[in-house]
Amino acid sequence: MAVPTSEEVFETLEQIIDPELGLDFVELGLIYDVTVEPLEDGSGAEVYITYSLTSPGCPIGPQIADQIKEFTIAMPGVTKVFPKLVFTPPWTPELMSEDAKFALGY
Repeated sequence: MAVPTSEEVFETLEQIIDPELGLDFVELGLIYDVTVEPLEDGSGAEVYITYSLTSPGCPIGPQIADQIKEFTIAMPGVTKVFPKLVFTPPWTPELMSEDAKFALGY
């Protein structure tokens, strides 16, 4: 069974939108890492996603892990998704894409 690449997972995660900023989590630089580990039996892959929030008290924090799981598990070849919330390194506006910086006036 074909498994997605980490780049394809990043593209899928562009569906997660920060409702306050109107930009996706990838553009905002909140998705730190995606690791796709194919299963030895060839039946698919487990996907590990490290992400952060703009602040520890972000009101949508609990929903983000659910959205990461929902969008990623829907990808062909994905059998399990393991989102991991981290605050180290802390998120800063410098992590945003150039387009996001422009849109937000940075």
